[in-house]
Amino acid sequence: MSGTGTAHGAHGRPPTRRDMGEWFRKSPYLPATVLLFIIAAAAGLFAGSYTYAMANPTPHRIPGALVGEAREPGTGVFVAAMEKALDGSLDLRSYPTPALAREALEDQKVFTIVRPQGRGVALDVAAASGASVAQLLTESGLKVGDAVGVPVTVRDVKPLQKGDPRGLALFYITLAAVIIGFVGSIQMSVNAQGLRPPERIAFTVAYAVLGGFAIAAVVDWLLGAVDLPFVHSWLILSFTMFTSGMVFAMFRALMGRWAMIPTWGLMVLLGNPSSGGAVSWPLLPSPLGHIGRWLPPGASVNAQHTAVYYQGHEFLFPYLVLGAWALVSCAVFWVWRDRHPQGRGHTPEHAAATG
Repeated sequence: MSGTGTAHGAHGRPPTRRDMGEWFRKSPYLPATVLLFIIAAAAGLFAGSYTYAMANPTPHRIPGALVGEAREPGTGVFVAAMEKALDGSLDLRSYPTPALAREALEDQKVFTIVRPQGRGVALDVAAASGASVAQLLTESGLKVGDAVGVPVTVRDVKPLQKGDPRGLALFYITLAAVIIGFVGSIQMSVNAQGLRPPERIAFTVAYAVLGGFAIAAVVDWLLGAVDLPFVHSWLILSFTMFTSGMVFAMFRALMGRWAMIPTWGLMVLLGNPSSGGAVSWPLLPSPLGHIGRWLPPGASVNAQHTAVYYQGHEFLFPYLVLGAWALVSCAVFWVWRDRHPQGRGHTPEHAAATG
């Protein structure tokens, strides 16, 4: 009886601070509390990253083409005044003929062409290379011409499509592909845990192909906002969705339930603002302008932009970036998947049956 009474007394004593701490660590309240602070921080960082990148676009380096040399009086005065007005960010390279300068613009090596025209200057801009850059060059060129008394003729030689006057449609469809890509992967982790790794990758390919088709069909066929090279744009969107989905799968294999944090940080907080879709790279803060090209959202915007407006002048680089991220993500997911087991080969029922 005395033993029973002693045990009852120990059970009935008030819990100590250590007991409460142990209970809290094992309860669902700990991850819920951590999520409170993570969500609040994510909200602030989300607003801050987009505001930092887009609220006050400032030119850092704008490559341009100068036909001939700045020897003509009007051209020399205009070029000097433009460089001063843009705080030295206008980087003009000399081209001997207008045809070579135009070829450089088609290859997206330059954003503008300055060439003599009578007693004045012709300023060719390309809104398709970046509406914000074209607007800045147009406004600055006209103001500078009036200030120095040099007639300036501005011409948009690569205009945007009528349904997309601000050039944001390609950014929006890329944003949709990126976010739906990793959200789909999250749902696969939650609702289809029984998939084996090859099946998980196969289903990621499947929803990426269908999702890319849906995005392109709605924007082009249903809304008519942008006339896309449909198959090409569809494949870019699908490639983007697959890469985004596998990036989450990679972090899921490495970090378990906290995989959303690095995925959100890489793809949304850093990748989308630096992609050059909403604000062209020459106007982004310098670090973002360089980093964005190496991340999936920036590579996707770059590939999509060239496919729509610069057909015949495509580059391999953005596809290599997407491919590298997809390959690394698949490899890490495949190698490290046992760290956070999922799939029929790792379920408790399977282990019990094997035992």
